[in-house]
Amino acid sequence: MNTKAKPGSVLKGLRLANGWTLSEVSRRTGLPVSTLSKVENDKMSLSYDKLARISRGLEIDIGVLFASDGAAPPLSLVTGRRSITRAGEGRVIETEPYEHVYPATDLLNKRFVPIVAEIRARSVSEFSELIRHPGEEYTFVLEGTVELHTDLYAPVTLEVGDSIYFDSGMGHVYLSAGPGRCRVLSICSGEESQLIAAAMGPDPAAAAATAERDEAVAKPVKPAGRRRAGGS
Repeated sequence: MNTKAKPGSVLKGLRLANGWTLSEVSRRTGLPVSTLSKVENDKMSLSYDKLARISRGLEIDIGVLFASDGAAPPLSLVTGRRSITRAGEGRVIETEPYEHVYPATDLLNKRFVPIVAEIRARSVSEFSELIRHPGEEYTFVLEGTVELHTDLYAPVTLEVGDSIYFDSGMGHVYLSAGPGRCRVLSICSGEESQLIAAAMGPDPAAAAATAERDEAVAKPVKPAGRRRAGGS
């Protein structure tokens, strides 16, 4: 059965084990202290981009954040490893716009992160900011109608069976654009994300200061300057 993931508890355990203050974790990850505090106290859920920022900033595999009671899943040292996730199983993280189900969380150091997401949001205004994270993303529509908004292209509508592959460093959000349930399978690059972030990532301290300012203002950020591929 699906089990609700509690990455906040894992984060707190890691922080205390390493003797880090919330300010230190904020400096490493670029997330505001107030956000980290809410996460640790189970008052805020983490989207994939924030999970990825914590993973990169603390130099841990993203799968560690899904471990039970703060204990890291065992790391296989042999080839041929595998993980089976049955229907209705997986670790769940719920936010207002999405419900994310993460399969195969028992495996560390995966080359990519699979996510089954139920999309609930119907307006860009439901997001405080566009989602962006280093690497690439592939999404296949399982159910319903999806509208993908980005900061570089005009919105695109995807129906069941359609898919899209894009640079996830580009700001993006998924919206449910039809009646009924809307679900997608997304695959986000993992190892590549860490390499790109190490080479091109923004200064964490500056990112933290910007995030604190944005949180204080609390104004929705809407896509701007969209253009079609090949257009101006």
